Amino acid sequence: MPPSDRTPQPAAVLAALTRTDATAPRLTFYDDGTGERIELSATTLSRWVAKAAGLLRDDADAGPGTSLGLDLPAHWRATYWAVAGWSVGALVLVGPSAGAADVVVTTDPALAASVVADGRYAVLVTLAALARSHPDTPAGVVDEARELASYPDRFHAPPPGGTEPAWRITDGGPEEASDTAYGELVDPSRHSRGCRAVLPDRLAPMLREALDVWAVDGSVVLVHDGRDDQTDRLAAERVTLDLR
Repeated sequence: MPPSDRTPQPAAVLAALTRTDATAPRLTFYDDGTGERIELSATTLSRWVAKAAGLLRDDADAGPGTSLGLDLPAHWRATYWAVAGWSVGALVLVGPSAGAADVVVTTDPALAASVVADGRYAVLVTLAALARSHPDTPAGVVDEARELASYPDRFHAPPPGGTEPAWRITDGGPEEASDTAYGELVDPSRHSRGCRAVLPDRLAPMLREALDVWAVDGSVVLVHDGRDDQTDRLAAERVTLDLR
């Protein structure tokens, strides 16, 4: 699909979900490695996005022309960091190139320390839902669990143009390609309206599928580090579309 300024962008997709039904679960996340389950409504997800976007713009000076590397697993926290990056007009990098970005969001203290030592900006993420700080945050690195809550719950910035680069995947697989433009980022034609989809447990396809499902007023289930058979769980979650 050619780049278009008429294609909905991630921030507009979330805003539309909030207008349609602000409180219904839009992302249900399981981590079978930790036993965690969390549900996020459009309102809650939008607040996380706003806080992360505020940090990126106000503290990291991120915007059009900035690269944002996501060194994260397929996790609910990765969704709001990606949408925050797109909200400020950055180029989101996924895969081995993530650690070379201007701003790096990671769960790895060693990588965060090396980014700061190189004169760049790093955010250290703790994946646990109730974390209040990371015990191993290197000097000069932003501790997301400690700092993010201080940013406003609302964020607004002019949307980037449809031809501006939005993300780059460098995983070495079949999805590796040139930059994807903002006008190509969301494709509402791929899924049926109101679907309930289970997503791949891989960062790049998880983000792409989540955007397209949300664009048709749908909701998603993400199972990270899934154990055993998922049939009963997905039936209980009323999943109608398997995208794994």
